Amino acid sequence: MLGYRTFFIAILLAALAGGGYWYTHQENGLPDGFARGNGRLETERVDIASKFSGRISELLVTEGEMVAAGQVVARLDATEITAQLREAEAAVVQAQEALNEALALQSQRESELVLADQEMHRAETLGEKGFASGETLDRRRSERATAAAALASAKAGIARARAAIEARKATVERIKADLTEFEIAAPIAGRVQYRLAEPGEIVSAGGKIVTMLDLKRVYMTIYLPTRDAGRIAYGAEARLIFDAAPQYVIPARVTFVAAEAQFTPRYVETESERDKLMFRVKVSIPAEILDGYERIVKGGLPGIAVVRTVEDLPWPDEYAVNLPPRDA
Repeated sequence: MLGYRTFFIAILLAALAGGGYWYTHQENGLPDGFARGNGRLETERVDIASKFSGRISELLVTEGEMVAAGQVVARLDATEITAQLREAEAAVVQAQEALNEALALQSQRESELVLADQEMHRAETLGEKGFASGETLDRRRSERATAAAALASAKAGIARARAAIEARKATVERIKADLTEFEIAAPIAGRVQYRLAEPGEIVSAGGKIVTMLDLKRVYMTIYLPTRDAGRIAYGAEARLIFDAAPQYVIPARVTFVAAEAQFTPRYVETESERDKLMFRVKVSIPAEILDGYERIVKGGLPGIAVVRTVEDLPWPDEYAVNLPPRDA
């Protein structure tokens, strides 16, 4: 009698375990090899910040507006840096004039050296004939050496003047590069989410001015149990269906699986406890799929993601890709 009772209990436990497995994988019409999670559509945020501190003179976009990559969204007051640029350009002109003076001085020193050479050779010739004293010859040779040193100094002055010109030009180029940063452009194409500052406000270096949404990087975050998360491969195919438009099925791919379980304060050792752990999974819509849908993509839309955990399994008919019209 005891044996029958034990046998009955074993069958009941097996039925319950199988029923739980069936419920997990079949309650939504999903065959084995597919997993499902709930989530909301999310888009990557891009904060546009100022490289320099300054006063905002113009803010050219509004919240919800679509902007193109490279489009100017704000300008800082550039009065001070424009004055610095004019000063640096004037310094280049001064350095050029200094170079001209150095070149003229070189010509003068070359002429003086030629004369000193002639005087020295003349004194040497006269000295050989006994018409010039040794003192005179020494003086001419000293004058010649002084003229040569003066020429060398003039040539060094030319090198310094040319280096000064390059330095001044580099300063001009740096200020011009900084000046371009006073026109703050969108690094990507997307939608403006928030205006974080207004014209007339002073922002610090690195201060955020606008937050944008990158509509080419759209994903849904879901949580799956250990059994499913462990079977998912990076790049696995998925399907997204949104509550607002359940008739459409959007293709996607797994781009992230968390390395650690969520919703649990400690590591657990038993199999039953491990099976309750949930892992965060990111399912992203490919950028090429999003082309033409930028105006209808909205963050926060709730829906479901169905992920294929076994490669090459055929998708059920109800999850066949069905995209909305691009002019919707």
